Amino acid sequence: MGTLTASLVVPSKLKPEKQSSIFIYKTRRKSNKNQSIVPVARLFGPAIFEASKLKVLFLGVDEKKHPGKLPRTYTLTHSDVTSKLTLAISQTINNSQLQGWYNKLQRDEVVAEWKKVKGKMSLHVHCHISGGHFLLDLFARLRYYIFCKELPVVLKAFVHGDENLLNNYPELQEALVWVYFHSNIQEFNKVECWGPLKEAASPSSSGGVGGKMGNTNTTSNSNWDLPQPCQESCSCCFPPMSLIPWPSDDISGTDGEPIQGLQEQQS
Repeated sequence: MGTLTASLVVPSKLKPEKQSSIFIYKTRRKSNKNQSIVPVARLFGPAIFEASKLKVLFLGVDEKKHPGKLPRTYTLTHSDVTSKLTLAISQTINNSQLQGWYNKLQRDEVVAEWKKVKGKMSLHVHCHISGGHFLLDLFARLRYYIFCKELPVVLKAFVHGDENLLNNYPELQEALVWVYFHSNIQEFNKVECWGPLKEAASPSSSGGVGGKMGNTNTTSNSNWDLPQPCQESCSCCFPPMSLIPWPSDDISGTDGEPIQGLQEQQS
């Protein structure tokens, strides 16, 4: 995954003055006392998937095993040094990719897991919008916009990196993609349905803010209701508990109403 940067720039004749690990500040003095700044954002570099920049790590998974039988997760991170993406495909989130002050400060990783709920497969993707420190809170709206804009690139990385699995089980391309936006600001703390994986990963039809499929808060297709696992032990839901240890704060569903915290709802 690429770097989430918020550049503060003036419209023309810009020269960088200082740069941090997350934010790039570019300013030009309008007068001796005032400065004019205009926010510009970039995430993952260009919004184009480049297979040559993707490094894939298979950690304890078998491409011949259906994710409805063997747990399967994706952990996608980005290196500012090499400008390359690293995708770990494993049975649990690869926490070693998320360690260190830089990753904890930036929080631009994307993690996902395959789930079978009542016999139907779906891909559940998680993005951290805000919460943790004030910079994330300050740019919450911007981060939400950028994650929405760039998610097709992320999904394309999943599809390309795990292409053998999808070739073995092409029906997974029809699985619905559910995107969870985690935020301490209620407006951005929600879940959206981005439609079938093969469409959600297509950059040509990217819908930008508000979800890949346009208005995701309302839909007449009952098959797009957020899947709820059985309350009792069963064979039609797998895995029995979420593989992603994210906070269990209330999050809004596709109908705009709060649903259970992610840990409780997916357990």
